[in-house]
Amino acid sequence: MKKPNSIKPADGKLAVLLPGLGAVATTAIAGTMLARRGLAPPVGSLTQMGTIRLGPRKTARSPKISEVIPLATMNDVVFGGWDIFPENGYEAALDADVLERRHLDAVKEELEGVRPMKAVFDPAYVKRLNGTHVKNGKTKADLVEQVRQDIREFKKQNDATRAVAVWCGSTEVYLEPTAVHESIKSFEKGLFDNDPQIASSQIYAWACMLEDVPFANGAPNLTVDFPAAWELARERHVPIAGKDFKTGQTLMKTVLAPGLKARMLGVKGWFSTNILGNRDGEVLDDPGSFKSKEVSKLGSLETIFQPHLYPELYGDIFHKVRIEYYPPRGDAKEGWDNIDIFGWLGYPMQIKIDFLCRDSILAAPIVLDLALFMDFAQRAGLRGTQEWLSFYFKSPMAAPGLTPEHDLFIQQKKLKNTIRYLVGEELITHLGAEYYD
Repeated sequence: MKKPNSIKPADGKLAVLLPGLGAVATTAIAGTMLARRGLAPPVGSLTQMGTIRLGPRKTARSPKISEVIPLATMNDVVFGGWDIFPENGYEAALDADVLERRHLDAVKEELEGVRPMKAVFDPAYVKRLNGTHVKNGKTKADLVEQVRQDIREFKKQNDATRAVAVWCGSTEVYLEPTAVHESIKSFEKGLFDNDPQIASSQIYAWACMLEDVPFANGAPNLTVDFPAAWELARERHVPIAGKDFKTGQTLMKTVLAPGLKARMLGVKGWFSTNILGNRDGEVLDDPGSFKSKEVSKLGSLETIFQPHLYPELYGDIFHKVRIEYYPPRGDAKEGWDNIDIFGWLGYPMQIKIDFLCRDSILAAPIVLDLALFMDFAQRAGLRGTQEWLSFYFKSPMAAPGLTPEHDLFIQQKKLKNTIRYLVGEELITHLGAEYYD
């Protein structure tokens, strides 16, 4: 990462474009509208509520992050997006049934103004949904051009100087990189050839990068995590990040697992199950989409515990993840974990967690933060994979051959030290030797 000579100011309106105007997106949009009117607090948002220590402890300098780096304000943000259903933001939020009517009605007129553009959608990649508000094109290259035109028109109509995209759509079936993903040339040929390995989310991402729009991937899809996307992002000087918002159960894992490892407590097994009834739960009822989510959710423990370094403690963990679609629960997801641990002399113990969370309430501030941080990254001259934003993802992207960091506290330190580095402040190591020697 190259330190910028200067960081461009956040002048003008910022278009925040969300592929997928479902529960997560409408909760983020409505919440931002409420917060900027002072009607509800933006709890969970680092960009709005977080502070950052600058300099030695004795100086007690801990300004808000938004006072240290030039972020767009909530008042600068104008929301748009695409969806496979034509309902406006207010109607979609009512259907999602996450926020209470008192909150939605307070910003009803503004929410009604968020009207989705027709979506790029192929049921081959999300098998439990059937969209009616979708684009048509002879080739996937045609669809890329249609999305690019959408971006240009939205920015013009809303007088936006910049745009950023955050994927809030459904989990697609599991895909691994193939020959079509190896280079810009091979990917562009695949677009014209309608290659089946190019999913809908990749069409959005490709269009955004060609329009110099930073793209963050909130699902476990392949979307921007393949060589051609890395190459295009660096060539176009566009930041990309992903993947899969770190919300309920995985958030708990990346909090608890580092604590167990720090105290050298062993783990025999970790069984995780989820029940949820929103559109995400319905999509994940398909084995192909569940496979994508399973791979994302399974990756954190092995990386945190490093069983190759601590085989006696973590070399034989039985880690299992289940997700069950249960319509009565709606967006109020329940994540239940049973953890079999052992301590001194190998004596067994158990930890049980029952996290009665609200999936979209946890994801909404992530959407806002990623939009503002990705916009900042571009104005700071950063390009390609933004590993410093791993804090927000279940399956964070990293440079090829580099093991991603999953420990939430290391991720937080990396995020804040990146901010310090970019603005020329001293990095915080927490050594503290100057106070004693």
